[in-house]
Formats: sequence, structure tokens, C-alpha cells
Amino acid sequence: MAEQTAQNLTDDANAPGAVLRQGRAADPVPDAAGSALNAAQRTAALQASEAARAESDRPPEPDEQEAGDDQENEAEREPQGDIEKALAESKQRKLRLMLRQCDRVLLMDFDLLSMSDWPTNYQMAAARRSRDLWVFSALVAATIFLSGLTGFIPAWIAGGGFGAFVIILLLGVPIIRRIYTEKPSYLDLVVKRQRLLRDARKHVEHLEGKEGLVWQCARMAEYNPSLKHPRFSDIIRLSEQRVLARQLVRREYVRLYLIYMLEAEKAYSRVQQAFFDGNQEAIDKGWQSVAAVPAERT
Repeated sequence: MAEQTAQNLTDDANAPGAVLRQGRAADPVPDAAGSALNAAQRTAALQASEAARAESDRPPEPDEQEAGDDQENEAEREPQGDIEKALAESKQRKLRLMLRQCDRVLLMDFDLLSMSDWPTNYQMAAARRSRDLWVFSALVAATIFLSGLTGFIPAWIAGGGFGAFVIILLLGVPIIRRIYTEKPSYLDLVVKRQRLLRDARKHVEHLEGKEGLVWQCARMAEYNPSLKHPRFSDIIRLSEQRVLARQLVRREYVRLYLIYMLEAEKAYSRVQQAFFDGNQEAIDKGWQSVAAVPAERT
């Protein structure tokens, strides 16, 4: 039996279609402990990778998102706050300059510029009629007296004319005239007008100073558009040329100057209020460089 089996194997090997192939090496026996450890490490690494991927894919928490937004907003607010601070400082500097240049508007004397005691045209006309009547009466009396010297009329009429002439002349003397009437004469009214106009021009010269108040107050037109009215263009130009006080030769010009000063006073009050509001806002925001510092008292 054994011999037959061996012969069959030999015959199979020597058969024409038989091919001998090299077998693969035998697998080593794995170390059970090392294999378990490597598998556990690979599993932990895969789990950590999947957790990190899930963490990155997970949307941020609301608190973390708000913190990030706050940081971004704070970073954006810092340059914007610097710009606002610079603009506020520039505005406060401009308002402070306008207040310093136009503060003389507060020295305006309304009564002096309004000339409320200015003699009216009716008073001037009545005084002129009285003056003309006085001159005519004096001329008639003088004519009668001179006619008597020539013998043209009786002497007693000429003497009466002379007496009337003297009385009329005495009535024209201011001291005697005030005894029988309180109405001012035409000359008194003319002198009064000249005095009022002279006082108003002196006051305007005091207000204008060396720099010219009117054209400096024209910068406050932003706070009172009335200062841009065309009727004020002439006095603004004269003020810039430093000749305004000399050109106010009529009452209408002084009244126009008074109207401009009243409008400038309104604008000054608004500029002052805007400056105080800006100063308070700077104090509230902690902008010490913008807030005005009071001068030290000595």
C-alpha cells in the first residue's frame, strides 16, 4: 500500500502538466499583548481625530461667539472713537475761538445805539416853524425901527418897533426862552442829534476795537443765518477795513449796526450753549483733552 502511494506521487510529479510552485513563508506567531496594545492606541488615535473633527465642525457656543463679537466690535470702536475725539476737539477749539473773538458783543449798550431820545421829524419841523416865525418877527420890528429913522413913519411907531425888536431878540436867548416855554428850539434839537450820533459812533468804535467786531461775528452765521443777509454786507466790509465807525454818519447806519449786533448776540448765545454741551459730553466720555479746563485763580 505504501509502495503504491509513493509510486503514484512519483508519477504525478513526473507527469507532463505538473508545475512545482514555491510556497510562502509561514506567518510568525503574533505577540498577543503587543497586538492588543497597538490596537488600543490606534482606536484611541482614531477617536481623538474624530473628536477634534467634530469639535471643529461644531458651531461655537453663544458665549464664545458673543465674546468674539465683542472683541471685534471693540477693535472697530477704537479707531472710530479716536476719530470722534479728534472731531470733537476740533469743534470745541473752533467754538472757543469764536467765543473769544466775539465776546465784545456782550458789551453792547442798547440804549446808546438805539438813540431813543432822537428828535423826531415832527419835532424838528415844529421847531423850524417857531424859528422862522421868530426871525420874521425880528425882521419886521427892525424894518419899522429903521423906517422911523428915515422919517418915513412917525417916531413913536419907530420907537415901538425898536422895543419889539429888543424883546424878540431877548426871547431868542436860551435862558430867557426857558422861562416861558419848555419846548426845545431848533438849534437845541440839532445839537441833540449831533450829540447822540457822536456818542453812538464812539461806542461803535469801542466795540469794534482794532480787529473789527462785525466781520469776526460773521463767522457765527452757522448758528444764526440772519447774519448772512445782504443788507449787512456793507458794514461787514467796512468793519474788515477798520473804517466802520467813521462811516456811520447817519442814524440809519447806526440802527443797522444795532440790528446786526442783536443778531450777533443771539448767535453768540447759541455758540456758547453748543460749547457747554460739547464740554459736558467730553467730560461724560472721559476726553480730558477735549474738555475745557478752568483758568487758575490768582
